[in-house]
Amino acid sequence: MDFASLPSLNRRQLLQTAGMGVAGLAGASQLVADQPAATLSFFIVSDTHFLAQRDNPGELDKASQTTNARLIDTLNRLPGTAITESAGGGVVLPPRGVLHAGDLIDTGDKQGKVQEAMQRTEWDAFQREFGLNGSDGRLKYPVYEVHGNHDGPRGRTIAVEGIKARNQQRKSVNVSDDGLHYSWDWGPLHCVNLGIVVGQQKDGDKPRRYDPHQSLDFLTADLQKHVGDSGRPVMLTHHIDILRYSVACQLDDPLNTGREWHPCDVAAYYRALQPYRVAAIFYGHTHRRERVSWNGSSKPADQGLPLFNVDNSSHFHSEQQAFFYCELTTRELIVREYATSDRWQSGAWSSLVWRQPLAT
Repeated sequence: MDFASLPSLNRRQLLQTAGMGVAGLAGASQLVADQPAATLSFFIVSDTHFLAQRDNPGELDKASQTTNARLIDTLNRLPGTAITESAGGGVVLPPRGVLHAGDLIDTGDKQGKVQEAMQRTEWDAFQREFGLNGSDGRLKYPVYEVHGNHDGPRGRTIAVEGIKARNQQRKSVNVSDDGLHYSWDWGPLHCVNLGIVVGQQKDGDKPRRYDPHQSLDFLTADLQKHVGDSGRPVMLTHHIDILRYSVACQLDDPLNTGREWHPCDVAAYYRALQPYRVAAIFYGHTHRRERVSWNGSSKPADQGLPLFNVDNSSHFHSEQQAFFYCELTTRELIVREYATSDRWQSGAWSSLVWRQPLAT
């Protein structure tokens, strides 16, 4: 079946287009007319939540198994198929890889012998389906994942340690001292994967709800070394969303202990990115799609760093799933959404095209 030939879906995200800074609902094909040829393409998924059965922890939940398997089938078959005119037209290019914005598995945030057995089953299933390099799993492309709160909010879980082990097997990547964060180059694009949140937790600091694993130190050193003042576009991926945690940095605020992302870390992250040409920041977690600009505040801005929140891509609870397909040209990053309302039995392009200029 050619998924791109299916009609547009009537799903909840299509009701959210107003006020989102979205380009191209009418005459979307004109958005990519006269475009330079894309230099590279890639997919972005999130929140796959591989789930094992609690009563039989050696086996996957059936809905989780089916939804994830169909997601892999969809990603594998899309290259070479047509993109609908409402999504800008063209053909899906062979991707450089798939980025995963976290929550690979579902039970990594829970403790107990049964839960540990579930985690092992879920992690094994993730590796079996997604693989690592495009030849060792069912997915035909390399995978670049970060961890989310369901993989291990404080680290040292099967999934988090598994990502560290996978990072040692990746080719041509720069890995943090603790083995969890990493960066690489796709042509002119410098990509940085930063785990669950970006920040620091030093001795004497009040504990963060989610351990950032010194990701801010890695980010600043990495960008200085590999980007500097070159003007190269930078793309970043982490799990937690940003705007609702972009509030005043008050170290003694009692609300910080319950916040998923410490506001002082969010503010430091924003400052660290100011010297650079940010093509996109991708994250998941919220199980919804959104595109906004970030100027360091908690409200969407007219101008600022481009934030892309990818929907859940194969969550066991939902019939509705989606992922992003991205193309990079010499002028801009083009982002489209591909979605389903029936757990990837079918799928179609959302009538959305986002164009992010690369010029400063």
